[in-house]
Amino acid sequence: MSYLAPSEFVTKMVDAGESKIFMSTRDTVIRAYMAGAILALAAAFAVMVNVQTGYPIIGAILFPVGFCMLYLLGFDLLTGVFVLSPLALIDKRPGVTIGGVLRNWSLVFIGNFVGAFTVAVMMAIVFTFGFTSPPDKVGQVIGTIGEGRTVGYAAHGAGGMLTLFVRGMLCNWMVSAGVVGAMISTTVSGKVIAMWMPIMLFFYMTFEHSIVNMFLFPSGLLLGGHFTIMDYLLWNEIPTVVGNLIGGLAFTGLTLYATHIKTAPKRAVG
Repeated sequence: MSYLAPSEFVTKMVDAGESKIFMSTRDTVIRAYMAGAILALAAAFAVMVNVQTGYPIIGAILFPVGFCMLYLLGFDLLTGVFVLSPLALIDKRPGVTIGGVLRNWSLVFIGNFVGAFTVAVMMAIVFTFGFTSPPDKVGQVIGTIGEGRTVGYAAHGAGGMLTLFVRGMLCNWMVSAGVVGAMISTTVSGKVIAMWMPIMLFFYMTFEHSIVNMFLFPSGLLLGGHFTIMDYLLWNEIPTVVGNLIGGLAFTGLTLYATHIKTAPKRAVG
């Protein structure tokens, strides 16, 4: 059967979380590195499409190709393990500890960042002919994205921080739905369709994705964006990571687990 019932794919989510916690350090970092690199390349591709066509919806439609590629290849994003790893702890799988979950998150964060930063440097070279010329049109746009989504939030003070946090929550609600989508079907086409829809939604609505931002903001700094590393960390990456964690776990992981694994008893016929 090409479609799994919710109770089946939620069990697969818990199994996947357990597997990731016990994965070797080497494999965890390699898979995270490749995931960050592929997603960064997809982000660069989507921005290029937006600039060349003038229609952001086209970039949003095409961006999920990177997400689908990395998950079909078995690579891991921080936004995905934020949802999957804690479920193994909540389900009381043998040997799963809070320390194991935090170790998994830390390794995936590092791998994702290094992968995304690698592509940021490579694309900055492409956009500037090896740093011998000013950034081309795409490079200029990437620089302004980083500026608008750091100091742009800071200009609104607490309201900007709240908006950033909520955008991070909404982002991983959709991204983690894409992670789960890959488990709903047993066919490649079914997995791709299920992943494509929520990823397209988050990208077009400019929600804040911590891994995409690991590419966009270092790229912006390399390409002359008018913001600092501290602006990036305080007014984007850190609040985005927290929002991604809470949004994905609360709206996707815990809700699916609560209603499909820890199902409440049926009401008695009155």
